[in-house]
Amino acid sequence: MIATKLFVISLFGLVMGNPLGRRAMQLHESRSDVPAGFVKGSAASPESVLKLRIALAQNNPAGLTAALLDVSEPTSANFRQHLTKEEVEAFVAPKPETVTAVNQWLSENGLNATKISPTGDWISFEVPVSKASELLNADFETFTHVATGDESIRTLAYSIPADLVGHVELVHPTISFPNPSGHLPVFSTPAKLPSAGNLTSEAVPSSCAKTVTPACVQALYSVPTTPATEKTNTLGVSGFIQQYANQADLKTFLSDYRTDISSSTTFNLQTLDGGSNSQSPSQASDEANLDIQYTVGLATGVPTTFISVGNNFQDGNLEGFLDIVNFLLGESNPPNVLTTSYGQNENTISSTLSNQLCNAYQQLGARGTSILFASGDGGVSGSQSASCSTFVPTFPSGCPFLTSVGATSSVPETSATFSAGGFSNVFTQPSYQASAVATYLKALGNTNSGKFTTTGRAYPDVAAIGDNVEIVLDGKKTPVSGTSCSSPIFASMISLINDKLVAQGKSPLGFLNPFLYANPSAFNDITTGDNPGCNTNGFPAKAGWDPVTGLGTPNFPALLAAAGAS
Repeated sequence: MIATKLFVISLFGLVMGNPLGRRAMQLHESRSDVPAGFVKGSAASPESVLKLRIALAQNNPAGLTAALLDVSEPTSANFRQHLTKEEVEAFVAPKPETVTAVNQWLSENGLNATKISPTGDWISFEVPVSKASELLNADFETFTHVATGDESIRTLAYSIPADLVGHVELVHPTISFPNPSGHLPVFSTPAKLPSAGNLTSEAVPSSCAKTVTPACVQALYSVPTTPATEKTNTLGVSGFIQQYANQADLKTFLSDYRTDISSSTTFNLQTLDGGSNSQSPSQASDEANLDIQYTVGLATGVPTTFISVGNNFQDGNLEGFLDIVNFLLGESNPPNVLTTSYGQNENTISSTLSNQLCNAYQQLGARGTSILFASGDGGVSGSQSASCSTFVPTFPSGCPFLTSVGATSSVPETSATFSAGGFSNVFTQPSYQASAVATYLKALGNTNSGKFTTTGRAYPDVAAIGDNVEIVLDGKKTPVSGTSCSSPIFASMISLINDKLVAQGKSPLGFLNPFLYANPSAFNDITTGDNPGCNTNGFPAKAGWDPVTGLGTPNFPALLAAAGAS
């Protein structure tokens, strides 16, 4: 897409109104520690300009949660009767008194904010550090990420006027830190190749023991090759950090691995925040190519769109995560499935900010979009392998309103050692997974006791093959591994089920998790392997759900039947 700016940030005012001291201030957010890998430096320059975003209290977020679960629970009379754009916005839009109160505060300080979300629950303005310090009663300092040398201006605590408590959810970025891993969990060095003898059945090509291709996925999970028919059933693929999906590489990939369909099959493009999709061969990217090749190449005939998020972020160091959701929420017909192969460690952002982004996923899910995320590649040490003493949850996999996808390896499948999984320290365990998780924890016993919370939202929810997956990059066949492989593979199967549903005049699956946990027999249970990290073996895979491969890998015909689409 030609670069399209979704939001415009207003210029800050310099006119001083009522002194800040006239309002009683109350501590709003704080953190006691600096995230691992960052060191605190000197006070930030007073002249440095900050882009601040304020999340306003939504009208009825609890009501939206209830509505989402009502249309997502298979036993509900309203199952899959997804909400309209207007119905969702009615839950989310701030109350008039909230808007008035916050605008009055900003006006007193010579500031004017601009809406950066469809309902105005997020607003933004620019302000120098000197003014931000006064406005929020905060000490802004410079923090450096040791490994990259990147500097950020942050504070460890800030306050808001006491009379705005209940109107202001948070100010960002303040105590949330940048993502040093740049969201990207895919890694290109595959694990040791399995032996050629490890085959599940004669139906799986022998070559799959060494290299995974679309034919391997189709054989493993009984995925059909029959083309989809419904053009309104769309699949969205998120792209970040200047990752480009190359059309020439896709053509080669299809020519090599999907000879039954036209090699000219391609994808659509949307952009925001100055995003683009360069077709220069030298700028072809492993992540974007992987995501596109294993959606277009598996979800046969499903209209697929690559959504490129540029670096002109309107959401601060969320790095486009919130921007892309707001972008899709502004559409009349967002994609039925959205797959994202990026993430970060949960402890890098504030719990309030985590909840705000999770609530945005809730809005999209209520409108009928299935949101899938790769769980991460660090086992129990986080999004990437790292040193740790207690287990590190990943974000946004801990959000209960999306489907987190872990990875398997080899044939027959076993847990991929890198598959991130565990329990959120921010989000509590949702009811739809309570029974499955309780069974696992009972079987786990005291293993790794004290290294994780047993009451947090558990992830991943499901898994798919993610090791030694073949892609085409700059014209060459390249093996890659990671949960980044697993998410687009699982998303493709959901898109194919949606195609059958829509063709029968039914609604798409929407928010998946209550449906998935209600149908554990639709999965191939993975009971071997673990996800080591933090000087432990991590979590062991066991019968039923586990924090390595979730419910297991998909049995497509069984999932199709459970969805009522066979």
